[in-house]
Amino acid sequence: MTEKTTHANPNKNRTPRHRAREFALQGLYQWLLNHDDPNTVVNNMRGAHGFDKADGEHFVLLLRGAIRHVEDLRADLAPVLDRPISELSPIEHAVLVLGAYELKNHLDIPYKVVINEAVELAKSFGGVDGHKYVNGVLDKLAPKLRPDETAAR
Repeated sequence: MTEKTTHANPNKNRTPRHRAREFALQGLYQWLLNHDDPNTVVNNMRGAHGFDKADGEHFVLLLRGAIRHVEDLRADLAPVLDRPISELSPIEHAVLVLGAYELKNHLDIPYKVVINEAVELAKSFGGVDGHKYVNGVLDKLAPKLRPDETAAR
C-alpha cells in the first residue's frame, strides 16, 4: 500500500508559516526556561531538523519580537487571564505570548487565523486541554488589540 492510499500525513499540511510558528514557540520556550541569549536561541532553532521548510523570516520576526516585547505582552495578557502568568505551564505561556505578539504586531494576518494557529500549537505541544485555555484567552484579548476587526465579526 502506498502513502497515497493510507491515511493522510498530518505533517503534509503544515505551511511554512505554521512551521515558523512551531520553531518560534520552541525557541521562546527555550528562552523562557533557560534565559539564553536571543541570538543563541535563533541559531539553535535555525539548525534544527526541518527548519528549512519553515518561513525563516516570519520565524525571526515572531521570536525576536516576542522576546523584545515580552513584558508588554504579559501586561496585555494579564487582564484576560484567570491566574498569574507565573502559574501557566511554560508551553501555554509561550503560546499566549506568541499569539499576543501576532495579534498586536501582524495586522496583515486575520485575528481568527492568529487564534487558530495558537490553538493548533497548544494542541501539538501543550497539555490535554491547554488549547481550550489558549483559545479562551486570545478570544478575550483580540477585541482589545484589534477592536475594529473583531467588531466586524
